[in-house]
Amino acid sequence: MVKQIKKIGVLTSGGDAPGMNAAVYAIVRHALKSGLEVYGILDGYKGLVEGRIVPLSYNDVSGIVSRGGTILGTARLPEFVDAEVREVGVKQLKKHDIDAVVCIGGDGTYMGGLRLSEMGIPCIGVPGTIDNDIPSTEFTIGFDTCLNTIVESVDRIRDTANSHHRCIIVEVMGRFCPDLAIRSSLACESEYVVYSKDTYDEQEMLRVIKEDQEKGKKDFVIIVAEHTIPVQDIQKTIKENTDLDPRCTILGHVQRGGRPSAFDRVLAVRLGIFAVDLLLQGEAGKCVGAFGEDLVATEILKANELPKKQAQDVKPCVKKI
Repeated sequence: MVKQIKKIGVLTSGGDAPGMNAAVYAIVRHALKSGLEVYGILDGYKGLVEGRIVPLSYNDVSGIVSRGGTILGTARLPEFVDAEVREVGVKQLKKHDIDAVVCIGGDGTYMGGLRLSEMGIPCIGVPGTIDNDIPSTEFTIGFDTCLNTIVESVDRIRDTANSHHRCIIVEVMGRFCPDLAIRSSLACESEYVVYSKDTYDEQEMLRVIKEDQEKGKKDFVIIVAEHTIPVQDIQKTIKENTDLDPRCTILGHVQRGGRPSAFDRVLAVRLGIFAVDLLLQGEAGKCVGAFGEDLVATEILKANELPKKQAQDVKPCVKKI
């Protein structure tokens, strides 16, 4: 028999991502319409352990869909892996009579939700991360906005590269997922992209640059995924082997901010509604995702173990919204 839930909590954890607020909006509004009470857990699992939990109403989430970041705040709490720390969090939830939680974030956030589910608090994960490194969904909330921010930034950088006849090496985020680097490279017509250590070919990069120079090209942009090759090393290689004056630009946290794109807003709303529906159906320890128009629910452990390319084969729960 499925336990009837009356109160749910919602938290955002890990790195912030544009569209998190849209997900919070959808979760709160849909839960309230479904007859539930909703509580916001401030600053992720850290706020949960510290008991910073507040009720949320329709008005509290009004007008937040277009805002970047997260109104709930976010933080990292490595200590949450310890059962004793999680016990404190469970006690805080029970103190407020919260029956279930929607956790918005990445794989670390998912694992926190899974452990809470194992301790009797049903949790559903919603993919909020700019990196697009969650294998149980085609796109994560925030990825599209981040990609557009990178493209706009590189377009501006290209203007400077063209004016000064330079090569500019741009480092983009992505953690250990190459999607931002590869897609921004395609969108910005970069001359070369470094998306992994294994595929980086120094001689091939130099060949491309020299061939383009012979054809009269004077400006070059190279996009590099973080955690691959240091941009300073690439700068040194180009300076020593060409007549170009290479410069480095690390876009950094500007990629996280800003108003979410329409795509991210719609994705967040759909996934937020779906997450609440799953809790109402008695599901726990799962994460939601989208493949095209299909919404999917996947067991968190299975989702975290899957290579990205295999994620499309995991559709144990499908719903259209």
